Amino acid sequence: MSDRSQRYDVVVIGGGAAGLSGALALSRARRSVLVVDAGAPRNAPAAHAHNYLGREGAPPLELLADGRAEAAAYGAEIVEGEAVAARRLPDGGFRVEYADGTAVEARRLLVTTGLADELPPVPGLAEYWGTGVLHCPYCHGWEVRTRPVGILATGPLAVHQALLWRQWTDDVTLFRHSEDDFGDDAYEQLAARGVTVVDGEVVGIEARDGRLTGVRLASGTVFPREALVVQPRFTARSGVLESLGLAPTPMEMDGRVLGTYMAADPAGATEVPGVWVAGNVTNPTEQVVGAAAAGLKAAAALNADLVTEDTRRAVEARRSPTDTQGDPMTGTDSATPRTDAELWDERYLRSDRIWSGNPNTVLVQEVSDLEPGRALDLGCGEGADAVWLAGRGWDVTATDLSRVALGRAAVHAADAGVADRIDWQWHDLGVSFPAGEYDLVSAQFLHSMGDLPRERILRRAADAVAPGGILLVVGHAGFPHWEKNPDPSVRFPTPDEVLASLEPAPGEWEVLLSGEHERVQNDPDGNPTTRTDNALKVRRAG
Repeated sequence: MSDRSQRYDVVVIGGGAAGLSGALALSRARRSVLVVDAGAPRNAPAAHAHNYLGREGAPPLELLADGRAEAAAYGAEIVEGEAVAARRLPDGGFRVEYADGTAVEARRLLVTTGLADELPPVPGLAEYWGTGVLHCPYCHGWEVRTRPVGILATGPLAVHQALLWRQWTDDVTLFRHSEDDFGDDAYEQLAARGVTVVDGEVVGIEARDGRLTGVRLASGTVFPREALVVQPRFTARSGVLESLGLAPTPMEMDGRVLGTYMAADPAGATEVPGVWVAGNVTNPTEQVVGAAAAGLKAAAALNADLVTEDTRRAVEARRSPTDTQGDPMTGTDSATPRTDAELWDERYLRSDRIWSGNPNTVLVQEVSDLEPGRALDLGCGEGADAVWLAGRGWDVTATDLSRVALGRAAVHAADAGVADRIDWQWHDLGVSFPAGEYDLVSAQFLHSMGDLPRERILRRAADAVAPGGILLVVGHAGFPHWEKNPDPSVRFPTPDEVLASLEPAPGEWEVLLSGEHERVQNDPDGNPTTRTDNALKVRRAG
C-alpha cells in the first residue's frame, strides 16, 4: 500500500458483511476495489450468525472468509490494516491514511466500520459477551429458548426488552438495577406476561465451566440465570468519517442517549460528496443480512455516481479534442499526471477484451513438456496464460497492474473451471513483488506505457526461480511498422542483453533458448502483418 502505487475507484473501509457485499457488487461492476479491514468483526465472540437466508447458523468468521473469497474472485483486493483518517484531494478524490503511515487513494469511499458495543460497568459482562451475556433475541433467542433469562435494566428499553424476550421463554426476570420505577402501566404489562421484577443493584455474574449460571446482587443474593440480556451503548466507529468533517448523530430515546450513528440518505450517501456508509455504522440495529443488503444498495448508488462522472469526463473530452492530445493511449492531457495503473485500466475499459484470449505462442511451445509445479505469471493481463497453465496442472500466481484486467482474468478462470488453481494478485512490480519461489517464472511482453523499471523487475523475477526452475522472458524486438512516431528513447533489449541485465553468477543459469522470431499480428485496421519478438529461456542450476 505504498503512496500513489494505485488509485482505486473505491476504497471500502471495513470488511464485514456490509463492506464485503459492497465490494462484491462493485467488483462485478468492473470497478477497481480495495477493502481495508482491521480484522476485529463485532460478532466475532458469537458462535453462529442467524437469520441469513441460505447461511443460517454459519460461524461469523466463516461467513466473512467466504465473502472475501467471493469478492476477490472478481478482482477486489482485500488487505488487513487500520484506516485512521481520510482527506479530500484537490481533484475530488480521497487519500486514505493508515496507522502504519502508508496511504492509498480512491475516487470514492464506502465506510462500513460498524460500531462498538459499550457494556454497562458490571464485572463479568465483557468476558461472557456473545455467549451468556446477550442483547438481541433474533440473534440468540432460539439458543436460550425455555431457559431462565435475566434482563439488566440500564435504559428506557428495559421493559420492552423483557416483554420481547418473553416470546422465547416463560422464565424472564427483570433486574431493575440502576433504573427508576417503571410506572404502573409497565408493571401491569410485566405481571400479565409473568415477568418477575427484582429490585437491587446487580454487581456481578456467576459462572461455572465457562457458562453463565446466575446474577449476583449487591445484597449477596444470587438468582439462577443461564443468560443475561443487557443494552449496550452502540457507538459508531466514526474516526475516518470524522476526519472528513462528519459528526456522529446521537441516538436518543426519552431524552437519553443510547448510542451514536452516522447520518446518511436511504442509499448510504453522506453529506460529504463521494462518501457512502452502510451497515451498523449508520444503522446500529441492523443484523448481518440487513448489513449485507445495505452494502449492496450503497454500492449500486456509488457506481451510478461514478458512471455519471465517467460520462461527464467523456463528454468534455469529446467536446474539446484539442485538449486531449497529450496521451495517445488514453486521450488525456499530458499535463495531468497519470499512474501506470490508471493508464492500463483505461485501456482495458475501452472494450470487453483487449487480447485474443489465447495463451502466448512461445509459452505454449516452451512449457508444454515441463512437469507442472508452481508458476508465476508476471503481467498476466486478462489471464490467458495463467488459465492455460492452470489447465495443465500448474498452481499459478498471476499478477498485473490493472485491476480491470485481473477482474476479467478471474472470471475467465472460473469459466474454465480452474479458479482454485490461480492466485490473482495486484502488484506494481516496480514497488512490490509476489513472495515465494517458483518452478516457472514467465514474463510475457512486460512492456508498459509509463516508466517501468524492467531490468530491476526481471532481476527480482530471476531471484524468484527455484533451483532447477525456468525463467522465460518474451518481449518485442522493436516498434510495429504501423507506429508512425516511435519514441526514440525506448529501447527493446536483445535476449543477450536481457540475460546480462540479470547479473548472473558464473554457472548460475543454463541458456535453453535465446533468439528472435517472427509471428503474425493484425494491425489496428485488422490486416495481418509480421511482428518480430525475442525470447530468453534459462534454467537455474539445481
